[in-house]
Amino acid sequence: MAAVSTPNPAPPRPARASRLGVAAGAGGMVCVGGSVAVSSVLAGQPLLTAQAIRYTVACLLLVGAARVTGQRLVRPRGRDWGWLLGVTGTGLVLFNIALVHGSRHAEPAVLGVAVACVPVLLAAVGPLLDGRRPSPTVLAAALVVTAGAALVQGLGRTDAVGLAWAGVVFGCEAGFTLLAVPVLGRHGAWGVSVHTSWLAAVVFGAAGLATEGPAAAAGLTRADLLAIGYLAVAITAAFVLWYSSVRVLGASRAGLLTGVAPVAAAGAGVLLGGPLPPPVVWAGIAVVALGLTLGLRTRSSPPAGPATGPVAVPVVGAGAAPVVRAGGG
Repeated sequence: MAAVSTPNPAPPRPARASRLGVAAGAGGMVCVGGSVAVSSVLAGQPLLTAQAIRYTVACLLLVGAARVTGQRLVRPRGRDWGWLLGVTGTGLVLFNIALVHGSRHAEPAVLGVAVACVPVLLAAVGPLLDGRRPSPTVLAAALVVTAGAALVQGLGRTDAVGLAWAGVVFGCEAGFTLLAVPVLGRHGAWGVSVHTSWLAAVVFGAAGLATEGPAAAAGLTRADLLAIGYLAVAITAAFVLWYSSVRVLGASRAGLLTGVAPVAAAGAGVLLGGPLPPPVVWAGIAVVALGLTLGLRTRSSPPAGPATGPVAVPVVGAGAAPVVRAGGG
């Protein structure tokens, strides 16, 4: 009697995986943009201590969610440590410090425009990490998205020191994505999010104890703790969503989705009772949409490395691209 073989399930179609990657990246940027108002609650509070608490809670939530959803977490080894520490040091630690010091010399819009320039760098450098040439279409789309995001955020006043800190913000935001690419294949979005979260908690905790003292946490109010809790959940979710998007789309195409963050921030301001945006902001939103349409409908070969399946939308996750405010990245 001949054995009847059951065919293996067909792998997800690239088009479907691409749509899920776009949805994950856009969702992560919505989380980031919507957190701007919440981050402002922490203005004037001990930054390092607040961040240490935030990333500690985020890590615990991530580990718990990974267990519930069956995500496999592996220990870093060898060169993994260098890449993970790079992501933590640039995208989580130095980024927040740069925002704090930069805001003393530059208006928030200046730092926001620095972040808005990141898609161009990701479009140019991201494909090189995958062994491919940059796509002229994606590069053009990145320029369009950057222009639209700049219109949404506006321009602001600054001095030479402020411009220098804006450059640091730009580099840190790029490092948050590019330095994660070499370890996404082995650790996945969940693993990178978990390891960078606990590393950030350790760094911020040690720095907070050394500079702000052990009593700094006692000075946090109930509103501060609620804000920290919100950021630990919402922005932490943005981590997993963002890295899932980068793993599926590649850094260049996923980078276009950072243009969603300022649009989401403008929308959140209206939902929280603010005035409707002026015409220039609506124009910027339209330009961002044009850039996303141009770049995301471009077909490109998948990133190098292990094949990726559908992006699982997590229950909770980790934080992502930056929020242009102290305590947000």
